[in-house]
Amino acid sequence: MKHSLILGAVAAIGLAAGAASANTLEDVKAKGHLQCGVATGVPGFAFTDADGEWQGFDVAVCRAVAAAIFGDPKAVKFTPTTGKTRFTALASGEVDMLARNTTWTFSRDTDLGFDFVGVNYYDGQGFMVRKDLGVTSAKELDGATVCIQTGTTTELNLADFFRVNGMSYEPVPIETNAEARQKYLAGACDVYTTDASGLAATRSTFEDPKAHVILPEIISKEPLGPLVRHGDNEWGDLVRWTLNALIIAEEKGITAANVEEMAKGTNDPEINRLLGAEGEYGKMIGLGKDWAVNAIKAGGNYGEIFDRYIGEDTPVGLARGLNAQWTQGGLLYAPPFR
Repeated sequence: MKHSLILGAVAAIGLAAGAASANTLEDVKAKGHLQCGVATGVPGFAFTDADGEWQGFDVAVCRAVAAAIFGDPKAVKFTPTTGKTRFTALASGEVDMLARNTTWTFSRDTDLGFDFVGVNYYDGQGFMVRKDLGVTSAKELDGATVCIQTGTTTELNLADFFRVNGMSYEPVPIETNAEARQKYLAGACDVYTTDASGLAATRSTFEDPKAHVILPEIISKEPLGPLVRHGDNEWGDLVRWTLNALIIAEEKGITAANVEEMAKGTNDPEINRLLGAEGEYGKMIGLGKDWAVNAIKAGGNYGEIFDRYIGEDTPVGLARGLNAQWTQGGLLYAPPFR
């Protein structure tokens, strides 16, 4: 989700990036943990459990990277960030990577000086309203008050949609998902708009989720994924291929339960390369042979992580849809491991 609207911040972030080290892996090893930027709290995606531990679909990417480096998924500390603070936190070196609902866009990839290492959730912007409002389409929202997160692509998408359809709206600015939930339920806005996955996650926490509907229109492409700073290609490769390892593992039937057994060797050369039974692939990214085994063991493959935190049997209740493997009609497709 989302694109900073303040052009001045672009230059400031670019300058701040110079303060961050160009050898992130060495820095991470030296301090003994990964510092990962996450959302302030989105059910299913990034949240703290009853013990105060961070959990969720996005958090699992951070834990997989930590496990790949240290062999320990708990060797990671989390920095909650908002739409406004996330890019400064990454550019300045406060965090080593971001794994939160952040959309891959042209200007973020170039002008802000970041590298998106892949997509872990293909999404799109939607609208949620109370069922008793009687609205069945986003094209019926003329004159509505809309809760919208500041510092995000959502603002631009919303303005475009209403202008194209000849409608007006009154924005109700919010900074976090928690604030949006509170204002929407209090009736401070008629509509809440954000990524459709975020709407489903928020609705899952309502006392009566069925009293609220997500309208059918999806008005944007929102490829969400982890990102790192420009200027450290080796670190980018490490984070990118950790995500790819989770995706390949699902495609190949490698799970948290069987990964250690499969690491002993199989008749599939790609599995053997990935799990360290053949070749010296870990060395190419500055890690040991068992880096991918540890990453997969941390929380399972991509599908296991999806099902545990946001799948159809969870309160968030998301179908795989575009996020199914390419072999199942989705967009999930990792480059070959060879």
